[in-house]
Amino acid sequence: MDLISPQNNPNNYPCPIVGSNTIATLVTNNNNNIISSSTVTPTSGTTTTTPPASTTPSRYENQKRRDWNTFCQYLRNHRPPLSLSMCSGAHVLEFLRYLDQFGKTKVHNQTCPFFGLPNPPAPCPCPLRQAWGSLDALIGRLRAAYEEHGGRPEGNPFGARAVRIYLREVRDFQAKARGVSYEKKRKRPKQKVASSAQPPAPPSATLADATAATSVL
Repeated sequence: MDLISPQNNPNNYPCPIVGSNTIATLVTNNNNNIISSSTVTPTSGTTTTTPPASTTPSRYENQKRRDWNTFCQYLRNHRPPLSLSMCSGAHVLEFLRYLDQFGKTKVHNQTCPFFGLPNPPAPCPCPLRQAWGSLDALIGRLRAAYEEHGGRPEGNPFGARAVRIYLREVRDFQAKARGVSYEKKRKRPKQKVASSAQPPAPPSATLADATAATSVL
């Protein structure tokens, strides 16, 4: 039986092996019987496709997640424990008053001599509260998180009328107590600068005027 050269044998074909980095070459004769085999390791490495990097959550999303976890923990520690479906605007108000103990904003009482002063000259025993701006932003994040977790917009306790009234009262009282204004300043419309109108140039003397002046001389 004659051996067939691998270079001239039409039945010589590479057979890739799945799960291996080598290629096996099988040499067969005209009867499709395997005569010999050899393996070749590719010189160039295989190209791997890296998955796209996951997007990093924004600072707002991270803060919203922390606020939501804090509120859910508050509901679990509530006596009696509350479920999210049983939460109402009244429970949201309790949560906001609970957060006042962690506040860092000095809010003067009406009997304080520094009531209404933005920069009091001396310390006073008035309590520290959560600033109105912090509470307003907190309610906005929790309102969005509630709906993201399957809550119905029409039953959102963070959008209850009682919560809106409470935030408005906190804003007005803190503005008076701290002597600051929370009113948004309206931007004045830019006035267009009118270009100074230059006086028209005097008309040039006509040829007749020049002739009359010459005759007078």
